[in-house]
Amino acid sequence: MSSLHSEVGELTLLFEISRILERSMDLRDEVGPILAAIAKHTGMVRGTLTLLNRETGDLSIEAAHGLSESQRERGHYKRGEGITGRVVETGEPLIVPKLSDDSRFLDRTGAREESSKADISFICVPIKMGQETIGALSVDRLFGVNVNLDEDLRLLSIIASMIAQAVKLRQEAMEERQRLLDENRRLNERLKDRFRPANIIGNSSAMQEVFDLVAQVARSESTVLIRGESGVGKELVAHAIHYNSLRASKPFIKVNCAALPETVIESELFGHEKGAFTGAVAQRKGRFELADGGSIFLDEIGDLSPVMQVRLLRVLQEREFERVGGTETIQVNVRVIAATNRNLEEMMEDETFRQDLYYRLNVFPIHIPPLRQRRADILDLANHFVEKYSKLNHKIIRRISTPAIDMMTSYHWPGNVRELENCIERAVLLSDDDVLHGHHLPPTLQTAEATNTGIRQTLQAALERLEREMIVEALKNCRGNKARAAKELGVTERVMGLRVRYYDIDPRQFRGAS
Repeated sequence: MSSLHSEVGELTLLFEISRILERSMDLRDEVGPILAAIAKHTGMVRGTLTLLNRETGDLSIEAAHGLSESQRERGHYKRGEGITGRVVETGEPLIVPKLSDDSRFLDRTGAREESSKADISFICVPIKMGQETIGALSVDRLFGVNVNLDEDLRLLSIIASMIAQAVKLRQEAMEERQRLLDENRRLNERLKDRFRPANIIGNSSAMQEVFDLVAQVARSESTVLIRGESGVGKELVAHAIHYNSLRASKPFIKVNCAALPETVIESELFGHEKGAFTGAVAQRKGRFELADGGSIFLDEIGDLSPVMQVRLLRVLQEREFERVGGTETIQVNVRVIAATNRNLEEMMEDETFRQDLYYRLNVFPIHIPPLRQRRADILDLANHFVEKYSKLNHKIIRRISTPAIDMMTSYHWPGNVRELENCIERAVLLSDDDVLHGHHLPPTLQTAEATNTGIRQTLQAALERLEREMIVEALKNCRGNKARAAKELGVTERVMGLRVRYYDIDPRQFRGAS
């Protein structure tokens, strides 16, 4: 490098390097162009950027100008080894006026022939971040008596400082990016950790609260009381609690307290001895014994008689009981999960449900909202049941029509999820064109009363609703093409145009429909 031809030439080089450093966040992409710029503006023959591996302490050439790929790959040094290793170890620059005069020069790359070393000067400057040396920038230049190597050293030091600053900024940016990625990953993991039982359909915020409660209580031993209207899925929640608990591999025994007659429920729960009553021809284990080590689900707990409430209270308190007609005390390790759609608080006031039993059961209450309070789940549930009953009945239902969806989302569902399931099963059986239409749904969903409008639906209104639904479906199938839709429905284009205007339907909205 002749000390640069002019101060203007030096500024031009530094400006070009600064522009190069701004182009990419990955410095490795820009080191080659930087060395090429130095060669263009100066008398540099070869140039290298050598970086330190902090873990191994080894130095290797990251980028080079004037070296072949194989020569660059041979450029490995230990800290303190050779001139480059010495510069990195000490953090001080070195100038070698003639390579032939300095035995420290190792020429690991093999790029300098012995005969030419007398004509080459070598300058190496450290690249430092604070007090730490992270690498070195070195150049070969033709030797000349009029060359001011100190000026070249000053210029290279400035360039090395620019590279170090770029490395620092990129490192800070990468650290910030990594911090954001880690934070994003952590938040995603938290979202994944938000419990979603595999057996329950629902993405509404109301159901997410239920899922969170299930996640909190599942792995504990606490007694759970599941509250909610009939048909909301209390048994599914009980399943989720058991099969996500530490007892998942043990029995899960279900008892519907309302379905068992008063005369047999005690025997069903606690078992009986042979001869305990007429028909007791052999000893029989009760549901509590069968559930030993696992969980027992007592559905409709509010229907238990006062006598059975007393016996159940003892099991909850002492975890022991006697079979009907027996004297042996049997101890069990059972987790109790109870459910009811009854208002137990009112029953306590009426003295039809024991207060002490209530507090034993109500350790961890979970309330499941009715379907009308989580309408966002209706379509997901409907699609799930469509798939279920399509498979069971060997039919293909490709979609639910828009009017049918509107009818389902506007209905108040007094029977909750169970009623929705029954409606979908019926509709799947009635469908004959791979689509579940509104007229496949039960009449209760199609009346004005069912949709809370308070006006009885006339025959004319019902016919118009059906006609509009068929026109909308035809336009959707034909992507808004009225002529094709008219042909599909078997009417003239003129009639189709009149009916579209009458029902204020915009065919353009269906052009992107499938």
